[in-house]
Amino acid sequence: MKRILIIEDDRRIALNVSRSLQDEGYQTEIAYDGYNGRALALGGAFDLLILDINLPGINGYEICRNVRTEKPRLPIIMLTALGEVEDKIEGLERGADDYLVKPFDLRELSARVATCFRRTDLMANPHQEEVIQLADLTVNFSSKIVSRQNRTIDLTAKEFSLLEYMLRHQGRVISKMDLTENVWGINYDPGTNVVEVYINYLRKKIDKDFETKLIHTRPGLGYILKEE
Repeated sequence: MKRILIIEDDRRIALNVSRSLQDEGYQTEIAYDGYNGRALALGGAFDLLILDINLPGINGYEICRNVRTEKPRLPIIMLTALGEVEDKIEGLERGADDYLVKPFDLRELSARVATCFRRTDLMANPHQEEVIQLADLTVNFSSKIVSRQNRTIDLTAKEFSLLEYMLRHQGRVISKMDLTENVWGINYDPGTNVVEVYINYLRKKIDKDFETKLIHTRPGLGYILKEE
């Protein structure tokens, strides 16, 4: 089980983040000040560090620099209210792997944590292929090969990205807002039908010719990828 250290002086935020990550199956520990957080980060066995910048004692930039010197491979995600480009650049230059500005959605944090772990796992096992299967649908993320019942399915880059996001969140209802922001990287516009269009493209390729349907619409809520 992956262990995550959260260094955050706002107790409400720290506890909410901790509970959310525990629900995802991670172990968490919280430090509410810079000195204690740095000691835990340097002395403890953690797989990822979630780090605020404005902390009592030592700020997050200094902790990030210290941790990066002692533990160069430990992933670090910065959580902060400082959203200026210069703040992000400084955080990344100090060694942060990712940067999330408050207020943030816990689902986005969870996705970024998962991305950090995928990246570190692939670095540790460069020849290991990542494959996810749902029913008779198989997706190899290393080779970008998609198949059902051993029949290869050709997808465009955006269709593959859409399928990947849904697979990584399979069994959950995903709103159109989530899809536009995480697959297309744009703010949600209720006047556009781009999500519906690409869901239709995907259905024609991975569902139409197969008895078991995997993409399901939840009216007023969004879409869910699951075997029914």
